[in-house]
Amino acid sequence: MLIADLPKLQRVIGIRFNEPKLLREAMTHTSYATEFNLKYDNQRLEFLGDAVVQIILTKHLFHRYPGLQEGDLTKIRSALVNQDSLAKFARSISLGDYILLGRGETDAHGSDRDSTLSDAFEALCGAIYLDQGAQSVTAFLLRVLQENCMEPAELLHTMNPKGALQEYAQGRFGKAPEYRTVTVSGPPHDPVYEVEVLVNGRLLGRGTAAKRKSAEQAAASAALAAIRRDRNWNSGI
Repeated sequence: MLIADLPKLQRVIGIRFNEPKLLREAMTHTSYATEFNLKYDNQRLEFLGDAVVQIILTKHLFHRYPGLQEGDLTKIRSALVNQDSLAKFARSISLGDYILLGRGETDAHGSDRDSTLSDAFEALCGAIYLDQGAQSVTAFLLRVLQENCMEPAELLHTMNPKGALQEYAQGRFGKAPEYRTVTVSGPPHDPVYEVEVLVNGRLLGRGTAAKRKSAEQAAASAALAAIRRDRNWNSGI
């Protein structure tokens, strides 16, 4: 049975658990639990951690941005708690190095999969909450947030590039952007999509990601950057 270096993880996050078994549970993927016939995995802690992360970030945004209305606060929070952001937070503390996976998941590089990382990060927050209390998990989460996203309000301008490009294209040319999948590479369990986007027939951006929608978002971001650089921004493309 594989053993994760949980003492090292505690040093990385700066928290010493009173009950280390909670941390081990948080790092136990379902594939590992199934392979070794364990009676626990990290799904229950993930459920708790999801709520913990939501309330901490909600309170933080509420006090940090007193001038923002509910709609904008909700958009920022949604951007912070989505799978991509939570996986980014997890990678910033190398959480994938400590997740216990079954052999199949290990061979498939599951420790670097966004879904696995985001679930483990939520489970970790749930475990910290149970073991250390609200103050400790709040300090941990806000420290990770500060290190990865110093100004969350800026997400309002970058969180939906597809929507921004759609608005521009419809307003300028009366038609939506066209997204095309150029290639799909890699194994079926870990594909890589390459997508390009055309606006009024002109190729403006490409993006690659593990999900088609994420690749489209990346392509839209590239297209918006190209449009902003174009001297004809105000007179057509």
